[in-house]
Amino acid sequence: MPKASSYPAEFVLSRPHGVVRAPKDFDWVRKNIPCQAACPAGTDIPGYLDAIAHRDYAEAYRINLRDNVFPAVLGRVCTRPCEPACRHGWEGLGEPVAICFSKRSAADFQARKAPVKLDPLFPPTGKRIAIIGGGAAGLTVARELALWGHQATVFERESVPGGLMVLGIPPFRLPRDIVELEIEQIRQVGVDIQCGVEIGSHRSLEDLLADHDAVVVAAGTHQPVVPEWPGSELNGVEHGLGFLRRANQDGDAPVGRHVVVIGGGFTAVDCARTAQRLGAENVAIYYRRSVAEMYISEHELQELGNEGIAFHPLSAPVAFDGDAGQVTEARFTTVMLGEPDASGRRAPIPLPDSEFTVPADQILLATGQQPDMSWLAHTAEAASLSEAHAQPGASPQVGNTGLFIAGDFALGALSLIDAIGHAKACAQTVDTYLMGRKRRQEVVVIEDAAATGRTREMDEIPRQPMPTLPVEERTLNAEVEVGQDEEAAVTEAQRCYLCHYKYEIDNDLCIYCDRCLKVKPVENCIVKVSALNYDEAGRITGYEPSTSSRDYNLLFIDQNECIRCGACAEVCPVECISLQKVSLQTRKTAE
Repeated sequence: MPKASSYPAEFVLSRPHGVVRAPKDFDWVRKNIPCQAACPAGTDIPGYLDAIAHRDYAEAYRINLRDNVFPAVLGRVCTRPCEPACRHGWEGLGEPVAICFSKRSAADFQARKAPVKLDPLFPPTGKRIAIIGGGAAGLTVARELALWGHQATVFERESVPGGLMVLGIPPFRLPRDIVELEIEQIRQVGVDIQCGVEIGSHRSLEDLLADHDAVVVAAGTHQPVVPEWPGSELNGVEHGLGFLRRANQDGDAPVGRHVVVIGGGFTAVDCARTAQRLGAENVAIYYRRSVAEMYISEHELQELGNEGIAFHPLSAPVAFDGDAGQVTEARFTTVMLGEPDASGRRAPIPLPDSEFTVPADQILLATGQQPDMSWLAHTAEAASLSEAHAQPGASPQVGNTGLFIAGDFALGALSLIDAIGHAKACAQTVDTYLMGRKRRQEVVVIEDAAATGRTREMDEIPRQPMPTLPVEERTLNAEVEVGQDEEAAVTEAQRCYLCHYKYEIDNDLCIYCDRCLKVKPVENCIVKVSALNYDEAGRITGYEPSTSSRDYNLLFIDQNECIRCGACAEVCPVECISLQKVSLQTRKTAE
């Protein structure tokens, strides 16, 4: 049993309302708001879905802007780690809520189309920070530090900021005006973005460290990883990142008649769809693992098929053949997958006598990227930065110095939302280093609420589809996903279980009339229990069901089963069932 407390142990949180930080409070949020727990940036997902359901698009957008920095961008290209975690996708409950599409809807339907400026969190500190790299991570670090009162300057070697948002992701997936507006919002909180400045040639890392109170390296992963297959040196064989850079910067890039793409991530899919739009006669993707191991979402695969692009899983490259130095074909072997290794991945195992050949006058390798360390040559920090990069789970701070790393440079090539989440954590570490103490911390905020507005009928609403542009109208610059209309957006948001609301029974007030049991819409949302199970920190870990009237000691609302409809509270004659809104927030710590 937990330690004695002034608040009954059978309640799932440590207090009925207020700001709390007990282990059971954070545990409740993690378990009962699984989408937020799965988001690397900790986005208040039910909060903004609730706002959309009430047509408050401006509030929904500001929630996202505060939490993940690039709402309209991520509403198009996020990898959606939140959606597999969504309760609506659990067995027997249908498809997950379209959380990503909803993020876009908040941006699409807010009345204000001008940049939205967030208010500063702290007054100016006089501290100066240099950020190397103007991609998603660098811009996130800079915005966070500016909000915390610091003077942040971003140094970007390209002519425009945005990193792979503009160099790697094609405009038919991410329109450039969307990126530009959300970068302008970062400028408006006081971030200075200097483009065309290459650290290592125009300015040295040593100079930045001498002139600033801290330096954050967020230089991304721009060096291609090219496996040494026989024939990789042939003309026509190149890494897909270079191909995408040319197409995205110039609006065009030479393509062959028969384009083969090797890989199973977003770069592979973007290369294939871009090559098809630039005039290739046939395009095919070959991937050495199965669809289950792919990082892209199911709808991306569907769009490949819609656009006539073939996809061949379980096909591993063997070699590339050519004539007079030009590639003419690619050789593959069919594979099966072995047992999972320590990382959970299954290694491809070639099947005997399964080699096959396909024609190819252009081969695009979507085989990964890594940080480019060449600009660090001959610097005193090169070794420590390389060592820090080799430990992606370590602190963003490099040793005990004022040097930090963020985003893909620290983690390896992952996703935008991973980079943003890491960059936010890096900014907090930088602020603590500069100010000598932690000025903000996570808390759980519990507020009384009147009703959720949910009904049982909302559980049956199907996921609303994303309308797309007809295939014959798809060009390099025409956005394929055209956006949901307002009614579909509101309907989709209403599917959310609003897991940040909590109904609870006060058994000291309950008269055990069982009226709530008679109206409950789900079999086990309210249960009779003989006892609750606790761990050493006082967290409720489960319950023992009552087997008869003799061991019927409590009525308990199972948060995993509750659909937040409020039917139980409406019929309770003694008002012993209360409703609270529970949210995870970051607030100032006490001085």
